Amino acid sequence: MSSLLLPLIYLLGAVPTGYLLARLRGIDIRRHGSGNIGSTNVLRTLGRGPAALTLLADVAKGWLGVWAGHWVGADPLWPALAAVLVVLGNCWSPFLGFRGGKGVATGFGAALALAPWATLPAGLVWAILLASWRYVSLASLSAAVCLPLGVFLLGYPLPAAGAGLAIALIVVVRHRENIQRLLAGTERRLGEKVTA
Repeated sequence: MSSLLLPLIYLLGAVPTGYLLARLRGIDIRRHGSGNIGSTNVLRTLGRGPAALTLLADVAKGWLGVWAGHWVGADPLWPALAAVLVVLGNCWSPFLGFRGGKGVATGFGAALALAPWATLPAGLVWAILLASWRYVSLASLSAAVCLPLGVFLLGYPLPAAGAGLAIALIVVVRHRENIQRLLAGTERRLGEKVTA
């Protein structure tokens, strides 16, 4: 069972929802705005409706990936591994030449299924920082770093804490260019329009 489900969980994460929604409008989202396929770039390029659908679909992928991980086995290791796999699929999709999103929404969905109470402080950090400075990247990075700490402190199984740490590291790696722009003062704020 595990030999079949685990690759399928990775492929579930790899479904490029933002890219597909943009393609329905005849647009390659990778050639517009920041070039990313996530909901922030979809918002800048296509507007609120497609962005909301992208966000919800990416969160759902993460949640469903962990749910499927419970079917692999009873050990807490399996849903934790599924959480990491679904985020890896989102970030390095074979359907897009092993490029993809930045793992934030899918990671949130995975954490929501794996360690739901830990998503509350992480989500609060995200909301406060976004409202204060309007940098989605800064809010996402901070929330990602808070996630494994919350998982550990709230007493979830050790594999869940390990998965939270792995997801946080993936999100940080995928945001390395954003980090450079934040340090340089050139990062775009939420709501800023980007020309193609």
